[in-house]
Amino acid sequence: MRLTDPVADMLTRLRNALHARHQKVDVPTSKLKVEIARILKEEGYIANFKPTEEEGHKVIRIYLKYGANSEGAISNVTRVSRPGCRVYVRRTEIPRVLGGLGINILTTPKGVMTGRQARKEGLGGELLCEVW
Repeated sequence: MRLTDPVADMLTRLRNALHARHQKVDVPTSKLKVEIARILKEEGYIANFKPTEEEGHKVIRIYLKYGANSEGAISNVTRVSRPGCRVYVRRTEIPRVLGGLGINILTTPKGVMTGRQARKEGLGGELLCEVW
């Protein structure tokens, strides 16, 4: 089976694992997905992640993070730019997620970063997803 949108698949797996209260979730690996996982860890939305190999397939094992009442650290994650409808933003057009409570993840000429970092560095790019 060939996926047309691997990033959306990763976000859906995260969302489903959080709803099912799993401790970890495996996602097929790619450089972009590793960068997204790195940002989620830096911003405190996941506990940890590590690239590993499962039955001959390279995967990223993402360890999910839960609060005191076992609610997930991620309450929602949405894909913004899709293969059928790419969304690009200038540095001045980067939206704030929930008035600054959430983050958005962009691909820029200097790599994958949060909207806050891109705004600070004066970079625009493709708006991948929003997390809160």
